Order: sequence, then structure tokens, then C-alpha cells
Amino acid sequence: MDLLEYQVKEWFAEIGIPVLPSQRIDHPTDLKRLKIHYPIVLKSQVHAGERAKAGGVRVVETTIDAIAAAQTIFNLPIWGDLPDVLLAESKYDGQEEFYLAVVLDTAVCRPVFLGCKEADIDWESAGERMQHIVVEQEFSPFYARQLALKMGLQGKLMQSVSSVLEKMYQLFVQKDLDLVEINPLAISSSGQVMALNGKVSINERALGRHPKIAEMVAKMTTRHSSSQINRHLRDWDGLNMHGKIGILGNGTGSMMATFDLVVDAGGKPGICLNLRHAFLTDTSPTTFCDRLAKGLNILAADNSVQVILINLLGSIPQAEEVAEVITKFVQQEKSELTSQVVSTNGNGNKSRQQYHLPHLVIRLAGSEFNMAKNFLATLKTQSNALVIVENLDEAVAEAVRFTKPLAAKKR
Repeated sequence: MDLLEYQVKEWFAEIGIPVLPSQRIDHPTDLKRLKIHYPIVLKSQVHAGERAKAGGVRVVETTIDAIAAAQTIFNLPIWGDLPDVLLAESKYDGQEEFYLAVVLDTAVCRPVFLGCKEADIDWESAGERMQHIVVEQEFSPFYARQLALKMGLQGKLMQSVSSVLEKMYQLFVQKDLDLVEINPLAISSSGQVMALNGKVSINERALGRHPKIAEMVAKMTTRHSSSQINRHLRDWDGLNMHGKIGILGNGTGSMMATFDLVVDAGGKPGICLNLRHAFLTDTSPTTFCDRLAKGLNILAADNSVQVILINLLGSIPQAEEVAEVITKFVQQEKSELTSQVVSTNGNGNKSRQQYHLPHLVIRLAGSEFNMAKNFLATLKTQSNALVIVENLDEAVAEAVRFTKPLAAKKR
């Protein structure tokens, strides 16, 4: 669950992170009582990214222009999400823009500092431009200064950025968060730093320790249920639907592509799980294969899921173990299916239709998966419910085919 920008800015101000003078706008007429000086920036308060490209961010210089712009933004859906609130903020001219974040690495259960001297960074090709420091022991300002140095900062600017990082970490710990992000942190010609935009991700497992945050989250989750679905689609930690095709993937891009292709092919997606991250119920470090095994069991336990579509793309450290996890799952499910049928056979009638092993359609793409493919090919000869392909379109087509009624298949 992510907070809206105006909520993030309130938390930033409380902790001492520099933010611009701003005002919450609930209705265009609120701009007649604006307490900050023009020019201002009006921002749509939605969870969708790329607000500026969609027209949700406007710079205005007069009250008349501001009211007209606010009326437009209030009626502008971004990724299907209409804002209930706008943020009016002073305009700021920065000479440079940085990216900073404190994030919880769920694989090792440790906080990590991230920093880059580019705000508009392409995550697919960030490479060496994104610097990181793992907070391996009790926090000290040394970690913040170390990241600033790795970013190539010196003197007053290094001290200013380090100070912001320290306060971000304080907020991260105080509120039990998953992410605190500033994008961008603007740098003026005099070296002044300013958080122009921010993001905060709530750790839902910690809500019990923070009643005020829990109340805030409850209010947010009750508004615009369709917006909640859109937000889950963008984050892709998981999506709980009731379709026939459950999806497991290892990244945001592959998950979104798989979901869209299933819908386009006439299929109905069910539970979708991104195996790149730990699940909310995980309290200790997990490996990818741990999450794969758990994901398979979650989908198998959903009676509406007829097909499990696994789309794994790229490099996975435990590629060979992936095949072992899938093999163990199939053998375990077949064993449980047999025992259940036998247990209901006391009256001589086998109720095999009451139990089913979901069909498995597996798409593996990448050189690391070659051995896994060979291993699974042996398993495929033992099961008609297993399909292994390398082409995603073909995998989706097979998954959708398995969900069609038998009569339709014969035609």
C-alpha cells in the first residue's frame, strides 16, 4: 500500500526532510484561498505513475488559470484513477536531480540505501549508475555518507544528501515501512536540496503496531475499488482474482505481459503472484525456489484455478532447482489426488471429479534454464497435464485451451 504524495510530504516535513510550501486542494474553489505564492504546480493525487505525461501536473501563474487547471485535473482519470485531492506546491527551479531510496530487501531482510545522480532512471538499464549500500548492522550516519561518496558527492552537497538519507532511514524505521523514496531530490544552484516528489510503501505486516497508519490505510482501501485493482496491477506483488488461469512470474514486466496476453486470448486470469519478492506472510529470508513452491501450493489450493501458467524469464540463481520444485509439486499433487480418491471409495464409487490436478503450462526463456527444460521434459512424458514451451504466446494459447469446455475442444 502506497501513500499519496501529499501524505508523504507531511511525513517528510515532520521528520525534517526539506519540502516546498504546499496546500491540499479538495475542490477547485479552494484555490481562491491559496496561502502560497504563484507560480505554483498543481499535481493530481493518484497512485499512477507518469502523471505529468498524462496531464496530471500543471504549472500555473494566476488564480483563474489555477482554478481552470484544477477542474481539468479533477476530471482526468490516470490509469482509471480519478483524484479526490490535488496538491498545490510552490514551483522550484533545480539545477540537478537525484534519486534516493531506502528499501527493504526481502531476500535478506535488511534495509538498503539506493542513490543515483539521475532522477529519471531507466530501471532496466540502471547498471552501475545506481549505487547501493546494505545496512548490515545497527545504523550509523556512516552508511548515509558512504552512499553519498559512492554517488561521487563532495563537500556541502555530500553533507546535505547524507542528512536527507539519515532522515529517510529514521522515517523508514519509525513507521516500519517497506520503502521511502525521493524522486527527484532537486539541487539548486546554491546547493540547497529539496524533495520534489516522494513515495512511501506501507508494510502491511506492521500495521498492528501503528494504529494511526492502519486507520489511514483503511480509509484509502475503501475508496474506489477499481482503483485498488489498477494499483495492484502496477505493483504486481500479487493480484487476487477468481479466474481459471493462475499466473506465476519473476518480474513486473513479464507478469503484466502474461496477464494482458491471457485476457487478449480470451482467458480469465486468476491469482497472480510475482515471485521476485517475498510474500507478506514470510518472516524470514526466502529463496526464489521457496517462493515458487509456496506459489504453486497457493494456486493449487484455489478451486477456481484450472491451469497454472508459469512464465520465467531471464536469469535465476537456482535454475536447476526450479525443475526439482515443479517435479516435487506434480508428484505430491498426484499422490494426494490418489489418496483422496481412494478414501472416498468406500461405497465403490470413485469421486475422481471432485479432485483435480491443475494443468501446468511452463514457459522458460533463457540459457540458464536449458538443464531445467531437459529435466522437465522427462516429467512431461509422465503427465498429460504438463506443457513446456519457450514462446510466451504459445504458452498462453495452451493455458487458455485447457480452460475451454471439452465440447469446444472437440469442435
